[in-house]
Amino acid sequence: MKKAAVPSILIAAILLAVAGIAEAQQPTKVARVVYLSLGFPPPQSSPRHRNTEGFYQGLREVGYIEGKNLVIEYRYAKGDSKRLPELAAEVVSSKVDLIVATSTPAIRAARQATTTIPIVIHSVGDPVSADFIGELARPGGNITGVTGVVPALSGKLLQVLVDSVPGTSRLGVLWRKIPGREALKATEDAARALEDAARALKVRLKFLEVRNNELDKTFIAATKDRTHGLVLVPHIFFNVHRKQIVELSIKSRLPVIYWQREFAEAGGLLAYGPDVAELYRRMGVLAGKVLNGTKPADLPVEQPTKFEFIINLKTAKQIGLTIPPNVLARADKVIK
Repeated sequence: MKKAAVPSILIAAILLAVAGIAEAQQPTKVARVVYLSLGFPPPQSSPRHRNTEGFYQGLREVGYIEGKNLVIEYRYAKGDSKRLPELAAEVVSSKVDLIVATSTPAIRAARQATTTIPIVIHSVGDPVSADFIGELARPGGNITGVTGVVPALSGKLLQVLVDSVPGTSRLGVLWRKIPGREALKATEDAARALEDAARALKVRLKFLEVRNNELDKTFIAATKDRTHGLVLVPHIFFNVHRKQIVELSIKSRLPVIYWQREFAEAGGLLAYGPDVAELYRRMGVLAGKVLNGTKPADLPVEQPTKFEFIINLKTAKQIGLTIPPNVLARADKVIK
């Protein structure tokens, strides 16, 4: 006797039911990431910053999508570095999957709070000198990420400023003292690169230390010294006081070169440095790899490979400077 054929609709229904059971038995884990920041929360109405978007893009490239299998929370110290250790301790006690830290104080607080939870960093300073990692190629411990440190960057800043301000011979260097062995080494390395570049370019340098609440005095001193322009040595203090620095430079009619595009977008004359959004994208990729199970110790800390040069022509006109055409042609972006 022939067996009755099983209807195809019934077979499909059985297969869907089995698939549903299997899916219910193997739920997709939602990764929880906390972003530890020294800064302030952005206005709710403001669009996502290009650097933050770069981070999310990197995560998407390795399969992590916010709202699907990823939750990202933010903890802000609101400019008070003394709050970071407490915030880091709270984050660690909440048993997150990964911590993201993007400033030296935040990285230090996270590192002191845990040696087991993975930490992905964006280090403005040298993470090796700061003793955050053993070496770039083999970080060791629970930290990996990216660094914006480029040994020759300070010298390159000086070169771009000299090219942009024809006839310059007297330049100032704004720097900020940071306590600690690692900070001293970073400052010495930057100073050495600047001095080497100054000798090659045949310009005189004067180093101007910036103390708390004395930015205006520093610019007055530079003007009295008949300085033709200023170079900023990267430091979080200058980021925090970006608006004031830009305003003082325009008021003093001093050409200033910065290491981040955000300064030029805020009204600074020149910016040359690593493409930070690209560094954040790479940081997102590394974070995704860690969430997928790769140990931070096995992921080298990456250095910049892409740089950008921004010129603010509006500011140039305000301070009475004409940027040479050959320098304009080299710019990645010109703000008019």
